[in-house]
Amino acid sequence: MHFASDNSGAALPEVLAAITKANEGYAMGYGDDVEMAQVTAKIREIFEAPEAAVYLVSTGTTANSLALATLCDPWQTIFCTEVAHIHKDECNAPEFYTGGAKLTLAADKDVDKMTPASLRAAIQGEETRGVHGPQRGPVSITQVTEYGTVYTLAELTALCDVAKSYDLPVHLDGARFTNAMVALGCTPAEMTWKAGVDAVSFGGTKNGCMGVEAVIFFDPKHAWEFELRRKRGGHLFSKHRYLSAQMLGYLQDDVWIEAATKANANAAHLAGGLRAIGATFKYPPQANMMFVALPRATHKRLLDAGAVYHLWDGTLEGDDAEMVTARLVCDWSLSKELIDQFLDLAAGK
Repeated sequence: MHFASDNSGAALPEVLAAITKANEGYAMGYGDDVEMAQVTAKIREIFEAPEAAVYLVSTGTTANSLALATLCDPWQTIFCTEVAHIHKDECNAPEFYTGGAKLTLAADKDVDKMTPASLRAAIQGEETRGVHGPQRGPVSITQVTEYGTVYTLAELTALCDVAKSYDLPVHLDGARFTNAMVALGCTPAEMTWKAGVDAVSFGGTKNGCMGVEAVIFFDPKHAWEFELRRKRGGHLFSKHRYLSAQMLGYLQDDVWIEAATKANANAAHLAGGLRAIGATFKYPPQANMMFVALPRATHKRLLDAGAVYHLWDGTLEGDDAEMVTARLVCDWSLSKELIDQFLDLAAGK
């Protein structure tokens, strides 16, 4: 009953098999492996972007930070939400890798999504102090959001339209990219460059890889700068084929889509069972993550029985009847039996 994070789940068998296969013999290093050429071709195919520049790194923080550094000058600011991973959970890595660019919040606290109005207001609030203030820089959108909701294609396009009206590039933090894509029933192209996105951090780790993320620039003019920044930042792997193999195993035969579909279905099953016992949700669960309020006594019962998840807005100390919100995340490998066991415990059975 492990709902703490999709980072905690197992790697896909297809990914492990691809690594084993890539381990045979010798291969050129630093991204010149045969597998990387196949990954590049595959990503260009699925994104319908034959000229896209494609790179691999080991973590989502690296993907976001180096992508944004490539799009952003040190004297600019990056527009994001208050709960964006780049703001809350990356230890100032974007500021570090950009050489000092700041982050400007384009949505109110506890709001799950950026809106065109909040983005426009944030943009208009900068470049108002001449040389004394930060200049306008990239817009970074998190999809799936950190609250488990999903921007629709219309919402993404509207945000990109605002950014483009100020000639600003758009970055998509897609740590859970495929979960969002499956939830929307759209194509990778529709959720990125067709909506106006310039660069995407295409996540693999949370959806069944051991540790690999792709950075995709739809305009190859950014390629050389990203390569230099990746090397200078210490994130160019010498034995790169093991990154490439993971992504190749992940992308072949729609494994990546099947894994996200399973994760989303697990979350839907969990959410349905929780609704049936009267639980309430902070935001509508739309992909594989949810924020659910249950009595403190229920949390005690679940955690005492071995369930693993994070309390979000309270502790186990206090009135047992008080509602406490928890974050629950489902991955591809979670079984329906374990979900049902969790639901039975939550219901007091």
